[in-house]
Amino acid sequence: MKNKIKKYLKEIIFFAFTLFILTNIISLYKSKDLNKSILGITSVELLDNSIFKVDKSKPILIHFWATWCPTCKVEASNIERISQNFQVLSIAVDSKNVQDYLNANGLTFKTVHDRDGQIAKYFNISVFPTTIIYDNNQEMVVSEVGYTSTCGLWLRMLWANY
Repeated sequence: MKNKIKKYLKEIIFFAFTLFILTNIISLYKSKDLNKSILGITSVELLDNSIFKVDKSKPILIHFWATWCPTCKVEASNIERISQNFQVLSIAVDSKNVQDYLNANGLTFKTVHDRDGQIAKYFNISVFPTTIIYDNNQEMVVSEVGYTSTCGLWLRMLWANY
């Protein structure tokens, strides 16, 4: 019985490791087409009609997502946690009832509704979710396509600080 458990545990670990490697390769491949120029956003109008001004002395996480995206829904709590400690701007693309979605899921991060997809087009976003992190020089340091854990986002934001 012990040998069977060991065998299954090894297979699970191998599968998880392989999945981790593959998702990172896919993310790198999908990220290659992103606009890598210096962050061109200085201020934007949020859902509540307030103006968000980018604090250029701090790193910023820009998160592209959609209300219809199941992976975005799973990742939303990670973005919420990061937004409590870091500068975060989320951009809801091609979505309906964005404020209702945020309220229903207890999400408070700063959000722009990119109704016509022009912001996403500027960044060359084609897959959701996509997360881009800029350092305090407004240079892209990290891009992720697909799900990213809170720990992964936290570490990337700390890296962008240095």
